[in-house]
Amino acid sequence: MKPLIFPVLAAFSLLAAPLQAQQEQPVVVELFTSQGCSSCPDADAMLAELAEREDIIALALHVDYWDYIGWEDPFGDPAHAERQRGYAAVGGRRSVYTPELIVQGQTDIVGAKPMKLMDAVERHAEAAPQVALTVARSGAAVEITADPLAGGVGPMQVHMLRYSPMERTKVTRGENAGHVMEHSNVVQGWQVLTEWDGAAPLSLRADAEGDLPVVVIVQRKAQGGPGAILAAARAK
Repeated sequence: MKPLIFPVLAAFSLLAAPLQAQQEQPVVVELFTSQGCSSCPDADAMLAELAEREDIIALALHVDYWDYIGWEDPFGDPAHAERQRGYAAVGGRRSVYTPELIVQGQTDIVGAKPMKLMDAVERHAEAAPQVALTVARSGAAVEITADPLAGGVGPMQVHMLRYSPMERTKVTRGENAGHVMEHSNVVQGWQVLTEWDGAAPLSLRADAEGDLPVVVIVQRKAQGGPGAILAAARAK
């Protein structure tokens, strides 16, 4: 088994390397995961590596559909599962599963595959930006501005979410019983702030009380679910 060790370590080291492309906005990586899934810890570890990077917004969306097998994920949210089903519908996939990574709202990756993941991240980082987005804290609120950089980018939705940088849970039942699980960038409070057609610049203010980081995502609406992420920004 020793010959396999170095390729695996080399693949995971890709997650720590900055992107070659000098994109102005970070690439969004969403991980659909669950504490009730024995295949998820490797993907959770991958996301923890990505969470350290400024050029990637790494988000852990815990789903609830594995809760019935013995352990209720305390971060599981049916809205996350619904978002995943929307991605599946847009992508023509008949089922959802964990772990699944979605890169920039477009590329899905099954399981913990660092080389495939970073290939997708690099590809999306090289794409020409279509929306300029800025997010700034202002007391207990955030100020959001967006400007279209290309024609025909709408219709879009402007999303806002918060995330907890680190959570630890001792799992006592289910497939991961006996393990203390660590999760980075655990998403909570996902909401759609507004619809935007991109015909004119956008400016809005949203409540964001507390100390948790804020992420704003501008995402194209697609038939049956979420489409491509056109811009994203974070305020810590």
